[in-house]
Amino acid sequence: MTVRTRFAPSPTGYLHIGGARTALFAWAYARRHGGQFILRIEDTDVARSTPEAVQAILDGMQWLGLAHDEGPYYQMQRMPRYKEVIGQMLAAGTAYHCYTSPEELDRLREEQMAKKEKPRYDGRWRPEPGKLLPAPPAGVAPVVRFRNPTEGVVAWDDGVKGRIEIANAELDDFIIARADGTPTYNFCVVVDDWDMGITHVIRGDDHVNNTPRQINVLEALGAQVPQYAHLSMILGDDGQKLSKRRNSVAVTDYDERGYLPEALLNYLARLGWSHGDDEVFSMEQFVQWFDLDHITASAAQFNTEKLDWLNAQYLKSAADTRLAGEAARRLARRGIDPEAGAPLEKVAALYKDRATNLNELADALEPFCVVVHPSAEMIATHLTEAARGALKVLRDKLADCAWEKAAIGAVMKETLAACGMKMPQVAIPLRVVLLGQPQSPAIDAVVEVLGRTEVLARLDQYA
Repeated sequence: MTVRTRFAPSPTGYLHIGGARTALFAWAYARRHGGQFILRIEDTDVARSTPEAVQAILDGMQWLGLAHDEGPYYQMQRMPRYKEVIGQMLAAGTAYHCYTSPEELDRLREEQMAKKEKPRYDGRWRPEPGKLLPAPPAGVAPVVRFRNPTEGVVAWDDGVKGRIEIANAELDDFIIARADGTPTYNFCVVVDDWDMGITHVIRGDDHVNNTPRQINVLEALGAQVPQYAHLSMILGDDGQKLSKRRNSVAVTDYDERGYLPEALLNYLARLGWSHGDDEVFSMEQFVQWFDLDHITASAAQFNTEKLDWLNAQYLKSAADTRLAGEAARRLARRGIDPEAGAPLEKVAALYKDRATNLNELADALEPFCVVVHPSAEMIATHLTEAARGALKVLRDKLADCAWEKAAIGAVMKETLAACGMKMPQVAIPLRVVLLGQPQSPAIDAVVEVLGRTEVLARLDQYA
C-alpha cells in the first residue's frame, strides 16, 4: 500500500498554527513512508471563502517548505462528482430525500429538549419496509439525508487516541446535500478521500465527532476506510485554547515577527510529539524519526520563550548571506537603504549570536546603514572630556593603521596606554559615537566592518 495523506484547509482565513502542525505531521508521515502528500482546498463555504485566503494558505505552505505532491484540489471544482455520487446513493437506497422544513425541525428540537432528549432528526422521511411515507409537499425542495445504520457501532483504532467506538444509535441521518443541491462538508470529505485514495487521515481532534459519520458513508459506498489519527488541540501560553484575539496564530505572523520557517517547523514538531530528549533537529531527521506512536493524546501547550530559544539556535547556524537578505528586506520596509552602509553579510556575522529573531537582527544592523544620533543622555553620560580626548587620539591612529581586526585592536591598546585608561572607558564611548548605543560585539570587529571612511567620519563629529 502506498501511503497517501492530505492536508485540507478551509480558505476562510489564514493558515493558522494548528493547521500548520497538522500539515507538518501529514507531510512527514507521507515522506517517512515514501508516499504522497496531497493538498486539498475545502472551499464549499462560498460565503466565507476568499481568493485571498486561498493565496494566504498557499503562501504559508510555501514559506514553511511543505511541498505537496498533488494538488491543490478545489472542492468547488468537483461539484459534478459529488452530485454523481449522491445520485448513486439515492438509487441504492443509502440516501433519501427529506422534505422536513426548517420550522418543523426547530419544533422537533424544542420538543426533544423539553423532554431532556438529545436533539436529533427523527427519521420521519426515512424509507423503511412497510412504512408509508406522505406525499412530497408541493413546491418544497428536499434535502438529501444519509441513511445511517441504526444498529451496531462504528469503531476505529485511532492512531493517537486508541480505540474509539460510537453506537450508531447515537447518530442521526445527517444531511449530505442541501435543498439547493450543494453537498455538505462531511459528504464532500468522504468522496474526496475515496477518490484521492487517502490511506491516512491526520487531522485535529475537533473532527473526532465527524469520523463515525464519514466511516459509515465510506462503508455504504464500498470504499476503503482510511486510518485516522486525531491530533490534540494546542493551548496558548496562558493555557487556554489558541485564539486570534489573544495569540499570534497565523503562520504569516511568525514570518513578520522574524522567525525562520525551519525553527517554527522544528518547534511545531515538538508540540505533541517527541523523539527522546532531542530538541533541535532538521526536517530530514524529523522525517526519519516520525511516527504516530509518539504523539501524545493530551493537549500541547505553546511556549513562546521556547520558540524564541529555538529560533536563536537556528539564527546562529544560518548562512550570513541569507540573514543579510532577511534583514535587508526588513530594513527596506522601514525606508532604509540596506546598501547604504557596511556589507550586511559581515555585520550579520557579528550579530547573529546575539539576536533572537530577524527583526532584532535588523535592529542591530540598522546603525550600519544610517547616520546615528546618540541621545543627549548618552552623550552626557559617556562622552566626557577625557573620553573625547581619547577618541581624538584613537581617531588619528585609525587614520593610518592597516584596516583589519588585529591592527585595529593593537591601535586600541596603544590608545589606552597613551591616555592611561581602561578598555571600557574608551570602548563604550566609541560604541556610542559609532552606533548610538553603549553595547555591541567586539569593538575592534565592529570598527573593521563599519569601514575606515565611516568610522573616521563619525568620530569627527565628537572627537
